[in-house]
Amino acid sequence: MSETPESESLAVSLFGELFMADQLARSRLSKALPKGMELSHFTVLNHLARVGEERSPAQLAQAFHVTRGAMTNTLNKLEWAGHVHIRPDWDDARRKMVSISPAGRQARDAAIAAVSPIIQEVVADIGADKVRAALPVLRALRQRLGEPG
Repeated sequence: MSETPESESLAVSLFGELFMADQLARSRLSKALPKGMELSHFTVLNHLARVGEERSPAQLAQAFHVTRGAMTNTLNKLEWAGHVHIRPDWDDARRKMVSISPAGRQARDAAIAAVSPIIQEVVADIGADKVRAALPVLRALRQRLGEPG
């Protein structure tokens, strides 16, 4: 199926807006995070807090669509800061398991407190109804893009 110029332009516009919104959101939120915390640290801590269970580095890398090396680097920094506990997997000594520490929960909570006003202001400015209406489209995009290519 060939693309029409109109649908091609729509796709380019959609992804252009997504990429720019992503870049701007990352920039604003990164600046608001507590000193020394990177956005990648916050997202991993937030994920571990939400799932409430240990995860292997490979599972985390897959969840965030990054390489195992990139995840290992992030986890090493988080462990050094005392925000995660990394232990051997008792069932398979080749693997490790990662959990959020009490200090990591505190760091995550501080980060949420720092970024929440920014996010709430943006939602208020755009309007809750418009944001609510955009969520199904964004969710469908995420799900479609998350499918194996």
